[in-house]
Amino acid sequence: MTTHPAIKLIECPRDAMQGWKKHIPTEQKIRYINSLLKVGFHTIDFGSFVSPKAIPQMADTAEVLRGLDLSSSTSRLLAIVANFRGAEEASVSEAIQYLGFPFSVSETFQQRNTHSSMEESLGRVEDIQNLCIKTGKQLVVYLSMGFGNPYGDPWDEEIVFEWANQLVAMDIGILSLADTVGMATPEQVYDMTSYLVESLPGTEIGVHLHSTVENWQEKLDAAVKAGCKRFDGALKGIGGCPMADDELVGNMNTEWMIDYFGEKGIRTGIDQEALKMSLAIAGEIFV
Repeated sequence: MTTHPAIKLIECPRDAMQGWKKHIPTEQKIRYINSLLKVGFHTIDFGSFVSPKAIPQMADTAEVLRGLDLSSSTSRLLAIVANFRGAEEASVSEAIQYLGFPFSVSETFQQRNTHSSMEESLGRVEDIQNLCIKTGKQLVVYLSMGFGNPYGDPWDEEIVFEWANQLVAMDIGILSLADTVGMATPEQVYDMTSYLVESLPGTEIGVHLHSTVENWQEKLDAAVKAGCKRFDGALKGIGGCPMADDELVGNMNTEWMIDYFGEKGIRTGIDQEALKMSLAIAGEIFV
């Protein structure tokens, strides 16, 4: 009898690569993502259909996609989009199952990241959701700056919950609380995640946490205790949003998460040998 993983691990090479200062050749991206497709992650957040001027490192996403071998992988592909045009580009590919949209609960960051206000972005979400329904995709909405922001924009838990409820009213089935600049405290992670898990039982709630060596375990622990079953990470803890701040706080380190879940007896479905191969390639790219 096959035992399914108890949680969903989302590996985010896109987040790791997008702010990397050195250009990563297309062939190297393809080799890396193809290796990740063998590891057993639920989803690979592999690229983004966004302005190449804004994120030059992601300009070759369509080319990378053409080079991916999904024939023996159970992983799904997710692409980030910032507007309807990007969503149209992503939705024509049968290989992509999820579109991800960063909806910021900080007005300043929404403008910096997608050049639109929060109200305009809500309209974009509605248009992209309708496109996803037509094309058989699923939309994942990230609540960016979900735990506060460095700009002095209004933030409290009620603001986040209000936006979350508006998104769920549009039938968005997956929401991911994003700690975009690594500001979240373990207490916030627990309080907000548990509230959303309990108050939105029909919605899949994930966390996209950025963290340091010192605080990753406390944050992860808080999310697990809050009932979260969907976790984003990146091998080697690389990443961060180049549109957010000068100092990128890395993604939560996937190897550490896998070890943590292993110690807790939580099934991840990860192939350790394939993981070693991916780590070796990551070591060649992120130097």
